[in-house]
Amino acid sequence: MSIQPSGPAGDAKTLTAYHWKLQQAFTPAGGEDQTWFLTPGSGKAPLELDFVEQRVVVKNLCNVMSSGYSIEGQRINMQRAMSTLRACNDNQLMQLEQKVSRILPQAKQWAVQLGVGQEAPRLTLQFIDGTKWQLDGTPTSDTKYGSAPERIFLEVAPQRVACSHGVIKDYQCLKVREIRYGDNGVKTFTGQWENFYSEIEGYKHEPGVGNVLRINRYKLQNVPADASSYAYVLDMVVESAIEKGKK
Repeated sequence: MSIQPSGPAGDAKTLTAYHWKLQQAFTPAGGEDQTWFLTPGSGKAPLELDFVEQRVVVKNLCNVMSSGYSIEGQRINMQRAMSTLRACNDNQLMQLEQKVSRILPQAKQWAVQLGVGQEAPRLTLQFIDGTKWQLDGTPTSDTKYGSAPERIFLEVAPQRVACSHGVIKDYQCLKVREIRYGDNGVKTFTGQWENFYSEIEGYKHEPGVGNVLRINRYKLQNVPADASSYAYVLDMVVESAIEKGKK
């Protein structure tokens, strides 16, 4: 059993400030074995809950699942879960997804204990049947950078290119150009290709594949003169295309 954080209790805003990864699941006496929820598959990431705009989003299943929620003091009410409809060849992961779908609406209480120093905050969720989940928090990008982001779109070319980085020898830059869309989703602007000297958090470039990315760009404070003034965080991949002649 992991050690409980030693900091003060968090409020409802704390739920939205962190990504919550499932660490432990406790079952009441005579109840169903809860180790299911901790083993989404060999090498798979643990279940993650994100509380965004009055919805809780469940990640690291076969599909992305979400449910509306409301808070009344230490009580939490979750609606019936909805999910995308992607088929999955991993039967264990599909069964886990079905179990999560059934248990989410049974959540009844929540509590957050904030950590001190390097301790991670801890979210405890209790369900009607007595099941308890303990989840550790990692800061969202808004929390990490202390502000709301600017939303931009970047098209990333299929191949990196050699560029002069200054401090990294033989550096290979992403090649990008800005894309803008109107409110109706129609492309209204395509910029010039240029070298991109930063990296994009959450994005792993695959050579030979071009992508249009939706990016959250955060303004940084007190950065060195030779460093980027922004942090770039991947929000979603809008579209992908394999370079001609590549397989």
